[in-house]
Amino acid sequence: MPMAALASRFPEIAGKETRSMTLRGHEVIPDGEYGFLEFYCDEADCDCRRVLLMVVSSDPSRPVVATINYGWEGLDYYAKWMGNPKLADEAYGASLESLGKQSPFAPALLRLFVGSVMDDAYVERLKRHYVLFKLEAKDRPGTKTCKPSSRTTKRRKR
Repeated sequence: MPMAALASRFPEIAGKETRSMTLRGHEVIPDGEYGFLEFYCDEADCDCRRVLLMVVSSDPSRPVVATINYGWEGLDYYAKWMGNPKLADEAYGASLESLGKQSPFAPALLRLFVGSVMDDAYVERLKRHYVLFKLEAKDRPGTKTCKPSSRTTKRRKR
């Protein structure tokens, strides 16, 4: 499924509401600023209820340091949506995206995402952004249709 940045459709919202963090003295992750850039499925009829987060660093030598897939619905939802209960685990929860860029400290960023960044307010914000994105996609002519993927992903956090 084609993904597009929230900033490409709603630059003002992305500018105000992109989550970021500053790290100093972490045991694994280098000091610096990290932003969580949101990407959503660009297909109007897709109801995947997921976001792809590219974690970007302020250090130009390593711009994308992790790519996190996050699906906020339950396993039953994804089993029905994907049409295969065995594949539902690919869409559910937070995980490192198997096809995305990952740095050696991406697993530590995933743990930080789940433990610190992903609070209730942030999850609600992601859901709101998803709805905005889908409404905009339905109004855009020529938007393609979606079919769930059968790719595999790495570790799941629920």
